[in-house]
Amino acid sequence: QVQVVESGGGLVQPGGSLRLSCAASSSIFSIGAMGWYRQAPGTKRELVARINSGGNTNYAASVKGRFTISRDNAKNTVYLQMNSLKLEDTAVYYCKVENYYGTSYYWGQGTQVTVSS
Repeated sequence: QVQVVESGGGLVQPGGSLRLSCAASSSIFSIGAMGWYRQAPGTKRELVARINSGGNTNYAASVKGRFTISRDNAKNTVYLQMNSLKLEDTAVYYCKVENYYGTSYYWGQGTQVTVSS
């Protein structure tokens, strides 16, 4: 069985910060890359940040310099530190967990991030 549990979302004012966490567990495969994706109303789900088991990272251009992805391999947990939040960062943020070889993946249920004055 695979479980992906996100936490840390909430309401924050522009310029504020939040840290998202995603804890993964799997009894059917070894966990490899993990990533954060988001979907705002009326938009398609898009990549925010991704990190593989070796620590290599990818970021969307819109968040580069503001967000930082990291992971704790011993806990199979990935984090997203979000700073200098903007109104356009408002979305449901989803955690994606891939197996070690990238041949299968699972999504979390999502956590709402709302940036508003």
